[in-house]
Amino acid sequence: MDSIDTTDHRPFTVSEITQAIKAVLERGFQSVRIEGEISNFRPASSGHVYFSLKDESASISAVLFRNRRAQLDCQLSDGDQVVLSGSLSVYPPRGAYQLIVEHVEKSGEGQILRMLEERKRKLAAEGLFSEDRKRKLPLFPKRIAVVTSPTGAAIRDVLRVLKRRAAGVDVCIVPTAVQGDAAAEGIVRAIDRANRHSLGDVLIVTRGGGSIEDLLPFSDESVVRSVAGSAIPVISAVGHEIDTALSDLAADYRAPTPSAAAEVVCASHEELAGTVLNLGRSIVRAFLDTRDRARLAIRRFSTEELERSMRYLLQPHQQRLDEALQNLRYGINERIQTASYRIRVSAASIEAANPAHILKQGYTMVRAEDGRIIVSAEAARNEASLLIDFHDGRVGPVHSDRGDIT
Repeated sequence: MDSIDTTDHRPFTVSEITQAIKAVLERGFQSVRIEGEISNFRPASSGHVYFSLKDESASISAVLFRNRRAQLDCQLSDGDQVVLSGSLSVYPPRGAYQLIVEHVEKSGEGQILRMLEERKRKLAAEGLFSEDRKRKLPLFPKRIAVVTSPTGAAIRDVLRVLKRRAAGVDVCIVPTAVQGDAAAEGIVRAIDRANRHSLGDVLIVTRGGGSIEDLLPFSDESVVRSVAGSAIPVISAVGHEIDTALSDLAADYRAPTPSAAAEVVCASHEELAGTVLNLGRSIVRAFLDTRDRARLAIRRFSTEELERSMRYLLQPHQQRLDEALQNLRYGINERIQTASYRIRVSAASIEAANPAHILKQGYTMVRAEDGRIIVSAEAARNEASLLIDFHDGRVGPVHSDRGDIT
């Protein structure tokens, strides 16, 4: 419903009047910026956040939906002074108007952030943030200079880490204020003092976390130029991991926290110890591998190994020789058996053809006196005398003219 006809005296429903008000609000307040204090901050399980924005005499409901909340670069809580950008709408179930938040910035931060962005572009154009000008940190620093407050938490964190991981390294604290109007000038003097007197092989410029206003001295143009111009390599460790100062961009190395800066400085010692340990292990492994290979090589020439190798070499030949001998024996035996059989057959044949064998069966052989065999009665009558052979002897001569043969 875009508008309401007030001349119509019929009663409107709650939904109709609410939709009309909603349409008027959304058309008239499509983009607004409201400053105030957050109260009744209520994150929901859905990821949306509901809260009120108030001043001394009024409050307005606000909702920050999950997708917009994920894009925030700051954390919100009750009591925060903020500037909210968004649009006005009505939540029909309650009939209450609310601000749909699109963007959040802490009060005063918008101007500061714009100023820092302009300064960042200016210094970047001069090459102060270029990666080409950044130097490598010394591998084994003997002395570390720390520009920070001597009573702050940052120096305690740095000393604790160095004591645990690099007890033999000297630490020189260059004291300065790290917050307030005079902090930037003090930081510049401290960096200059550390360079002028060569107080360290590496310089840590650090402080603990704080608001964007608290960290402003480390984004001061004079501090950034001092960090970039330092003859000593600089590690910048300002605030917490989510905090970024312009000195971080100008330093040779940016550490997310003071403790991390100390760990980076002494990492070389641990890396060296780890490298030496790994090399030692590699040498031992290489020696053991060489020894094992030598043992395997020597073992090939031992009596047992040579005997085994000779067996492996001769075994196939011996097996083939045994098989050949067996085949030879089989062939000879087969030939002998065949020859014996043939001899027996031949002997039987000869024996069967032997005249004496026939004579043993009762037959006789008749011969003439000149030894001719007489094979017929007619031939016998024509001979004067005959010889008769039996198997056990000869009889005769028998004279045929006596009438012995008829």
